[in-house]
Amino acid sequence: MNLLKSNLIILSAALLLLGACSNGNQGVNTNSPATSSLNTQSPTSSAKTEGQHGESHGGQVVETGAYHLEFVPEKEANATHMDFYLQKGSNHEAIPNAQVTAQVQLPDGTQKTVAFTYDEKDKHYTGLLTGKLTGQYQVKISADMKGEKINGRFSFNQ
Repeated sequence: MNLLKSNLIILSAALLLLGACSNGNQGVNTNSPATSSLNTQSPTSSAKTEGQHGESHGGQVVETGAYHLEFVPEKEANATHMDFYLQKGSNHEAIPNAQVTAQVQLPDGTQKTVAFTYDEKDKHYTGLLTGKLTGQYQVKISADMKGEKINGRFSFNQ
């Protein structure tokens, strides 16, 4: 029994260390359920800049196949405004006709679904996550483009 307790304590400590060593600004790319790859990039700033993958909006970027995904959360008084750039090709042409939703895991472990709408003027999708819990948020954004599905995983801290 003591051996089981000590093994459990060691396992708990190892998991705690792994969690402490993780970076809160990671983007994970899952193109389909069968394939998955990891791509991390920290946000550089909220200003638009020209980067190696084209114009950046200061968010977390995931490149998956021919698609460029960028997630930019902006804290507001009682909510988080979320911008999502869904682009295709080497020239990063905006894709305006997708159905985009986010599954958000809040810091307390509860889940919220946020529907995104397309902003024709700024050529990106926007969503609003209500509430203001402090901690790390895990976000899975799914885009359905006439049956073709693209997923991106992101996280942010409030």
